[in-house]
Amino acid sequence: MTAKLTPKRIVTTQNDMGRSTVLIEDHGAPPKVLSKAGGLILTELWETKSNPADNSGDKDLARKEQKIEPDLAGSLFRLIEYPPDSIRLASIDPLAHFDSMGVDTRQDVAKRHPGMHKTDTIDYAVIVRGEIYAVLDDQEVLMKQGDCIVQRGTHHAWSNKSNEPCLIAFVLLSAQPLKSIS
Repeated sequence: MTAKLTPKRIVTTQNDMGRSTVLIEDHGAPPKVLSKAGGLILTELWETKSNPADNSGDKDLARKEQKIEPDLAGSLFRLIEYPPDSIRLASIDPLAHFDSMGVDTRQDVAKRHPGMHKTDTIDYAVIVRGEIYAVLDDQEVLMKQGDCIVQRGTHHAWSNKSNEPCLIAFVLLSAQPLKSIS
């Protein structure tokens, strides 16, 4: 599977005279096919390491090692293209994928979908192209182009039951872990 061209990314900065200008104009870090995740295509657009964010410097903060969660008090902005489940579920290796991305899913025993995971983040997501199901422990919700979700650190997965890839824009912010209900 090859990635479709991702939307253009523009990153601004301030020049020596204090005027706003373009620092970067491209398509983000080169798309990375995550074969252990069943062929997801990940494009990192930006990362911050603190809150408030440090807007100084001219380093491209999207070109780094990928992991699911941002640093504590940080954020991630990314695009993920999900292949149809008919393709993805044939090659997904959830344990290897989540381990390689820094998330421990071994405690997730009862899974409705092999991609089920939980992170210490609040995620804002917008469906850019296609459709996908947000899979939760007790239900699934169909999301179509333009639909948005606020995913608040809960157990979830993404299931593309269509025949076309689905592109989602995500902003992930680090968050306090949800407390287990005993």
